[in-house]
Amino acid sequence: MKPIQVLVCDDSALMRRIISDILKSDPEIIVVGTAKNGQEALELIPQLKPDVLTLDIEMPVLNGLEALPMIWRKYKLPTIMLSSLTQEGADATIKALELGAFDFVGKPSGSISLDLAKVGQDLIHKIKAAAKKEQVVQSTKYFRPQPKPTPAPPKPLRTSKRVEEILAIGTSTGGPRALQMVLSHLPATLAAPVVVVQHMPAGFTRSLAQRLDHLCLVSVQEAQDGQVLEQGHVYIAPGDYHMRIVEKSPGTYVIQLNQEPPVGGHRPAVDTMYDSLAELRGVRIRAAILTGMGGDGANGMVKIKAQGGRTIAEAQESCVVFGMPRTAIAKGCVDIIAPLDRIADELTKPWNC
Repeated sequence: MKPIQVLVCDDSALMRRIISDILKSDPEIIVVGTAKNGQEALELIPQLKPDVLTLDIEMPVLNGLEALPMIWRKYKLPTIMLSSLTQEGADATIKALELGAFDFVGKPSGSISLDLAKVGQDLIHKIKAAAKKEQVVQSTKYFRPQPKPTPAPPKPLRTSKRVEEILAIGTSTGGPRALQMVLSHLPATLAAPVVVVQHMPAGFTRSLAQRLDHLCLVSVQEAQDGQVLEQGHVYIAPGDYHMRIVEKSPGTYVIQLNQEPPVGGHRPAVDTMYDSLAELRGVRIRAAILTGMGGDGANGMVKIKAQGGRTIAEAQESCVVFGMPRTAIAKGCVDIIAPLDRIADELTKPWNC
């Protein structure tokens, strides 16, 4: 098999060497070149023809956010962003994912992370997934971002009502853009809460929730321990915390967050959330599994299906990475397989349809 050819772009010579050394440790990857800013990367791409680009966000001359749209528009090159684990870095990363980045890896110690090896295997796994660029290019036709919104009217105020149905979504690689597509098509009158697990580090989920809240008719927020689920609200599990849903009283359900060990390498884990939903009685559960690497969520979906819940998986044709939906489908627990632009409709159609 031909090795995956990677171009490394970072303004720090030390970071370029550290990233290159990490990638060279895998026999399936070769580093074909390095660039010190986005402009240099744009000049090298047609010469080196890399399969994947790693792109720093904070750089002089042409930074990652400025270079990314040009790279995507001209070359459709799968790109992994490297971001500092700060609020500013998180906000920029969410923007990069909207602009077409395949995924990101957080630098553990800021712009100069001598300990980048801590996330080295994560970076390698994401580069290997990104190398399947036919899926990345194909999936863009299903992402139709909403026009830049004018100041939105206030979101409807809701009195506390009995919850009769809970919608659940699990996703990983490609998830932020997929969530924007799905959640922005939910109606303001949605008569159910939505709980979401998106694989992300601590800090990034808050930026994601704030961005989605700005774009959606429903209210979107990072979940808090002890919150009571309300209709028309979306709750995203915070990075580094598992999220469970438990019954407080008939028709009233509460979020519980914990830092128990990762499940399948993930915290938050989709399976943890789905397992808790499968334990609930007296409420309908509708669960969707979207794009992502691995198989998180499939076992929990089996349990939801066994308890009478409805289950949905994103179709391969629209997935950035088909791993999570494929695993669920293979277990025989999926009722509906639908492309991304139909997921919102499947989540909200009348229960008896």
